[in-house]
Amino acid sequence: MLDDIRKVRNIGISAHIDSGKTTLTERVLFYTGRIHAIHEVRGKDDVGATMDSMELERERGITIASAATHCTWDDHHINIIDTPGHVDFTIEVERALRVLDGAVLILCGVAGVQSQSLTVDRQMRRYKVPRVAFINKLDRSGADPSRVTAQLCEKLGHNAVAMQIPIGLEADFQGVVDLIQMKALYFEGAKGEDVVAKDIPAEMQDAAETARETMLDAVSLFSDELMEAILEENVAEEMIHEAIRAGTLSMELTPVFLGSAYKNKGVQPLLDAVSAYLPCPTDIRNTGVDLSNDEAEIEIKSDPELPLVALVFKLEDTRYGQLTYLRVYQGTLKKGDNIFNSRTRKKVKVGRLIRMHSDEMEEIAESGAGDIVALFGIDCASGDTFNDGKLDVAMTSMHVPDSVISLSIKPKDQKTVDNMSKALGRFVREDPTFRAGVDPESNETVISGMGELHLEVYVERMKREYNCEVETGAPQVAFRETITRKVEFNYTHRKQTGGSGQYGRVAGYVEPIPEGDEGDKDFQFASKIRGGAIPTEYIPAVEKGLRSCLAKGRLIGFPVLGIRVVIDDGQSHSVDSSEMAFTAAARGAFREFYAKAKPQVLEPIMKLEVEGPGEFQGAILKTIMQRRGHVIGSTEEAGFSRIEAEVPLSEMFGYATDLRSTTQGKAEFTMEFAKYLPAPAEVQKELKEKYSSKIPGDEG
Repeated sequence: MLDDIRKVRNIGISAHIDSGKTTLTERVLFYTGRIHAIHEVRGKDDVGATMDSMELERERGITIASAATHCTWDDHHINIIDTPGHVDFTIEVERALRVLDGAVLILCGVAGVQSQSLTVDRQMRRYKVPRVAFINKLDRSGADPSRVTAQLCEKLGHNAVAMQIPIGLEADFQGVVDLIQMKALYFEGAKGEDVVAKDIPAEMQDAAETARETMLDAVSLFSDELMEAILEENVAEEMIHEAIRAGTLSMELTPVFLGSAYKNKGVQPLLDAVSAYLPCPTDIRNTGVDLSNDEAEIEIKSDPELPLVALVFKLEDTRYGQLTYLRVYQGTLKKGDNIFNSRTRKKVKVGRLIRMHSDEMEEIAESGAGDIVALFGIDCASGDTFNDGKLDVAMTSMHVPDSVISLSIKPKDQKTVDNMSKALGRFVREDPTFRAGVDPESNETVISGMGELHLEVYVERMKREYNCEVETGAPQVAFRETITRKVEFNYTHRKQTGGSGQYGRVAGYVEPIPEGDEGDKDFQFASKIRGGAIPTEYIPAVEKGLRSCLAKGRLIGFPVLGIRVVIDDGQSHSVDSSEMAFTAAARGAFREFYAKAKPQVLEPIMKLEVEGPGEFQGAILKTIMQRRGHVIGSTEEAGFSRIEAEVPLSEMFGYATDLRSTTQGKAEFTMEFAKYLPAPAEVQKELKEKYSSKIPGDEG
């Protein structure tokens, strides 16, 4: 078990797509001795980076699933989670940040703060995760770390302070000047493994002293002792480190480090910063809810001697069974222990306790508070809390964004139907933002996710991992039908089949339910029968017959809503009348009056909220107008614009891609059902023609 919890660091590496997260992690593992050879993300050796263990990740050169590893640096035990940068895999970042204590925010030295940097930063704030920043790719043409540091302040609102200045830039990038030690650091050896400290080049001395002064001014705000020492010109390095750590932990300071992971420069000082400035588990206040005391908030302490509390933050299906990633918040977890799931109340035994290194595993005997480990063969869900039976506590769950895009899928042949359902079952358990189900109206299997790439990856994984080829298409929109005018009806059902026959007459009127009516909005039924024209026991049969017709309208075959039926007359027969006869009479009446009541098609209208930088407000409004949208209102604060609108669902397919390309990926949207409204005449005409032609396989 980890001897000293103060020397544990649980960190995430997060950034915009293609900023060098996986490349940096590869260097960290190399310099800490976890791996003995460096492989590139899109390397020519076809090996791929250690943390991109999935075949798809290596092919596409992107991270799809967050991967966990651990290493040791300067006597500190560091658990690292490398997260994806693409917005479609945002849940991987959410669940990593939920269990991490600190993070490294990587920024590209050329592109600076990008769209996903904004999203990742918002997620870090949501979980109150302190971070250090690393400006990468300083060997690239156009790299400018001072501009990127300024963007950190302007665009993300950080108090970003440079701890280093670069020695040369672009093709001439050689190393960095450490403003705390006031030494020039060069990274020598075949892979930059030897950090050599030299005197600062004479031509850089003035710039280094100015930058140090700026840095000391900023960090002295977090230490009175340092402020006094500056005035007395007696500054010790240890004082600066303590002040930077205090500012970082309070999230009021973001220390900025420089380098080029690809060129093996600047990684070791970043590791020193992770050990020196990012929090250990005891620096973070964690809370849970006490299920035995009306869900009162309870503090969870990073103490291995207290009762066990551990949170499941990620599930993965491997060829050996389900792998469950856990963060141990309190207590100690040992192999062979009995632990309890606070949600299901089930007891499970810890069989294999594992520490992960990408897709490699090493078995351990026990794990203490503050550690991140994995268990094998335990049935649970993402977000479950485990305890040892002494406490009945649940940790607060993570934020799960709503899915924004859907596809209908069907297997190409019947043989793979079982494989498809196995794959969907697994993916839904693993990824809370991936949803799958059967649409009760169209009987189509519909999958939903965070974007087109997200769904594309799952479709590809079905093919590779489950040998299941599927065809995809836009899912059927849930249209509805209604009537537009009041109509009277009088229908007699008469059937003679030898012996007793069937007889029932129903009469009355049907009308649209007026807007603002407080009753049921879908269907209302009332009986104004007097004098026993229809015996009381048959009236429920009339309602049942009418309701059975509502499931499939006669215009385009969709459910009917918004109608009120009142029966005020009828007739029965002492021998031939029965419940069955009156149910049939009601169905006949429906067929008769529906066509006369001028039916029309209703389409689902979604409430759409789009949030993005103010500079794109006009472009966002244009995307809404192009989709028959109606803007309700817009607000602007802190440079961000929020637009609320109502848009027909049928126009929303592909909107995620359209919005991202229009706003350089900087806008996000959420969508929920609002109401049904009449569809435009041309849409109604097209739907009626499709329904009447009954083309096989047509997706109405």
